[in-house]
Amino acid sequence: MKRKNAGLMGNVLMGLGMVVMVVGVGYSILAEVSQLNLPQFFAHGAVMSIFIGALLWLAGARIGGREEVADRYWWVKHFDKRCKNNEHRSSH
Repeated sequence: MKRKNAGLMGNVLMGLGMVVMVVGVGYSILAEVSQLNLPQFFAHGAVMSIFIGALLWLAGARIGGREEVADRYWWVKHFDKRCKNNEHRSSH
C-alpha cells in the first residue's frame, strides 16, 4: 500500500473508531439516565462498542504510521529490567 493511501486509510479508521466510541458512550449514558426505556441488551453492546472503537483507533494509528516506536516500547524501556542501562553489569 502506498504511503498516501496508508495515511488516508489510517485516518479513516481512526475517525471511525472515534465515532464508534462516542456513540457507544452516548448510548450507554442514555440507557442508564433517560426515561426512554431503551433495550438493556443494546446498552451492553454499547459498552462493547467502546472497546471495538478503541481497537479501530489503534489499527488506524498503526496503518497510518502515527504510532511511534518510542510510544510502543515506552513501558519496556522504562520498566523492563532487561532493557535498562545497568551499571552493575558484569563484563565477561
